Amino acid sequence: MDISTINWLAVVVAALVAFLLGGLWYSPILFYKAWMTENHFTEEDLKRGNPAKIYGFSFVWSFLMATNLALYLNDPVTDAAWGATAGFLAGFGWAAMMIFVVGLFERKSTRYLLINGSYATIALTLMGWIIGGWR
Repeated sequence: MDISTINWLAVVVAALVAFLLGGLWYSPILFYKAWMTENHFTEEDLKRGNPAKIYGFSFVWSFLMATNLALYLNDPVTDAAWGATAGFLAGFGWAAMMIFVVGLFERKSTRYLLINGSYATIALTLMGWIIGGWR
């Protein structure tokens, strides 16, 4: 596999978009209260977290997901449409389904599964669209 043909700037931007989408997705604008309720978190619970660790690793893992997707899409005929399609298939078919399986064993609610599975699906779809379109 020739990684020299990967647009690394597109990979970084795709990771950043997924990271920022997560910030919006789990914010009070969208699903913050529902996500907190489904996880049985309080505001105090969230204050005890280490923001540098949480946000730092979130970006690193977003970058690794974008890199992995870029490796799958590393073909000259890949375009934005195929990138978005592949991202959707990875997001819905793999990531969301894995969240659903793990969530079932953890006795998580359907609401929890949908919040997190939808984020994974949309984030990977956007990543694929960016990586596929920015060749």
